[in-house]
Amino acid sequence: MSSQERLSIVGSGIMGHSIALTAAWAGFDVKVWGVDAADIERAREGLKAKLDLLAGYDVLAESEKERIFNAITFTDSLNDCVANATFVIEAIPEKIELKQEYFKNLDEICPENTIIASNTSGLSATEIAKYTKNPSRTVVTHFWNPAHLMPLVEVVRGEHTSDETAERAMNLLKAMNKKPILVKKDVLGSVGNRLQYAIFREAQYILEEGIASMEDIDAAIRYSLGRRFGVTGPFMTMDMTPLTTISSITSYLFRDLSDRKDSFPTLEKLVADGHNGTKTGKGFYDWTPELVEKMNYERERELIRWLKQDIEEAKKETK
Repeated sequence: MSSQERLSIVGSGIMGHSIALTAAWAGFDVKVWGVDAADIERAREGLKAKLDLLAGYDVLAESEKERIFNAITFTDSLNDCVANATFVIEAIPEKIELKQEYFKNLDEICPENTIIASNTSGLSATEIAKYTKNPSRTVVTHFWNPAHLMPLVEVVRGEHTSDETAERAMNLLKAMNKKPILVKKDVLGSVGNRLQYAIFREAQYILEEGIASMEDIDAAIRYSLGRRFGVTGPFMTMDMTPLTTISSITSYLFRDLSDRKDSFPTLEKLVADGHNGTKTGKGFYDWTPELVEKMNYERERELIRWLKQDIEEAKKETK
C-alpha cells in the first residue's frame, strides 16, 4: 500500500460499504458511518455477502474474508468516523441539498488537511462544495457500481479543487487498485456518463424510428462495441480503423445522429405509468424474478472474469 491516507466513508449503503470493501481488500483500515444500528447491520450483511461471493469465485482466499471484514469499523457517530481521517469519501443519496449540508458539516469537523470527496455520479463538484469554507480540499471520486468490481473511478475537479487534492485522490485510488482518471473540468456527467448517455440517446432514437428492435439494439452493443471497448477505447479504436475511414464516415453520419434534448416518448410513458425497470418488474423489458436473477448473475460473472484478469496483469507488473 503506497498511500498512507487514513480513510473514512460517510454512508454505509451499497456504494459506501462496497468502497470500504475495496479499500480494506487493498490493505487499508476503514471507518464507515451509518445512520443508525439498522443501517449498519444492513451494511455488515451486504459486506459479508460480497465477500462470500468473491471467495466463491476464487477471487480471494477464505482466510482473506475475515481480515477484510475486521479492517472495516462501523459507527453511527459522524464525529467519531472522521475525527482522525485524512481522506473522507461521502456516499450518501444523490440529492444536492443533502450533499451540500453534509459537506458544510464535514468541512467544520474534519481536520484541516483532510480531503473531503463525494461519490456523486453526476452532480457538480463545485456546487456540492458551495457552502464549505475551504473548497480547495474538496473533489469528486465517482466509483462505478458495483464499486468493488468496477475498476474505474472518476476524479472530478471542482472550480476550486487544488492540485494537491486531486493528486492525493489519484494516489489513494491507485493504492486501492482502482483505475482512476482525472476529469479536469466540472461538467455534468463527467466522462463515463456523457459517453454512456450518448449511446442511450442514439439507442432510443433507433428504437423510436423503428430501425431495429430493442433486443437487436442491445445485441449490436453486446456483440460488437461491448467486446471491442473492453480492450480499446474510442480513440484507440479510431486509430486502428484507420482515421481516413473515420473521417469519411464522420462527414455524413454525424449530421444524421440524434441531437434530441429531451427524453423520448417511450421512456416518458414508461416512467409516467410507474414502470421502473427491474425494481417494478417492467421497463423496456418485462422482468420476471427469474430474468432478474439470471441477468444479475451473468453481469456479475463477467465483471469478476475481468477482475481476475486485472489481478493477474497487476501481478505480472510487480514481478
